[in-house]
Amino acid sequence: MDRLYDLADVLRSKNAGPLFTTLDVLFADRGTFQRVLSSEVLTPDLVADLYGLEPSEVKIVFFDAANAVKVTFPRVGPTSGAPGDRDVYGAQQHVPLANVLIP
Repeated sequence: MDRLYDLADVLRSKNAGPLFTTLDVLFADRGTFQRVLSSEVLTPDLVADLYGLEPSEVKIVFFDAANAVKVTFPRVGPTSGAPGDRDVYGAQQHVPLANVLIP
């Protein structure tokens, strides 16, 4: 088993507007992307558990042509730039996903 962080060429998060966060996972080659895809580990249930959400709030899209995965969900905590927001750009929200193990 390998951590998603070790398999991905790029693993990042960012705002998708002030109310949503998106996680981008890009792989350097088709084989690694297929390994992750066929493992069926990346699910709305998993992401919901990691981020304290309901599975119905999580959208996951697999982009075969780009060897990429995009995960989008509502921001946890205040909206971007609101008082108390500690990550105005949403740039540190990928960490829980980084340690997911892929068989």
